[in-house]
Amino acid sequence: MLKKYKSDKEKREKLDIDPVALDAAQVKELSVLLMDVNDDSESLLNLIENRIPPGVDPAAKVKAEFLTKIANQEIKSPYMDTKKAVFLLGTMLGGYNIDPLSELLDDKKLASDAACALSKSLLIFDGFSKVLDKSKTNKYAKQVIKSWADAAWFTQKPTVPDEIVVTAFKVDGEINTDDLSPASEAWSRPDIPFHALSMLAARVPDA
Repeated sequence: MLKKYKSDKEKREKLDIDPVALDAAQVKELSVLLMDVNDDSESLLNLIENRIPPGVDPAAKVKAEFLTKIANQEIKSPYMDTKKAVFLLGTMLGGYNIDPLSELLDDKKLASDAACALSKSLLIFDGFSKVLDKSKTNKYAKQVIKSWADAAWFTQKPTVPDEIVVTAFKVDGEINTDDLSPASEAWSRPDIPFHALSMLAARVPDA
């Protein structure tokens, strides 16, 4: 898996575009590699941290399950402890990481870390009710609810500049979807960087 990923990455680097994110099958293989000593540990950690889609992508589900098992000490990795696993769960924005983080609010050693992670999550869905109910008796859950109410995920972001310089293009005639994303190149739409190159080539033959 790692060899193929590096090969694909090199091909895309020649096109000056980022490599594609890992799919669920690749994340399963990555999880196995992370449970043993590996000479390419730096690459493995970069993949688990940065190359998996957040939210409710199937690959994110596999990642969340792997990190949850580490946090619950069901499995071990030479590259991360329980706190690191909770931190990485907190970077997933929401979705499959919400339930395990909510459960960890009851863990004496990891409750504070889980609260910090949940406070910065956005895609909560039905998980909100679970944390709200827990907040009646759990101080860490109460901390999370207050953070959500205060919109800390937004207010703690860097301040928006007072002035932003932009360029506006005025185009005569009608603009439709096909002008921005040609139907002839629809097959590449899920891969946005590559689709942009395909679109450019379709519009400019010599590109």
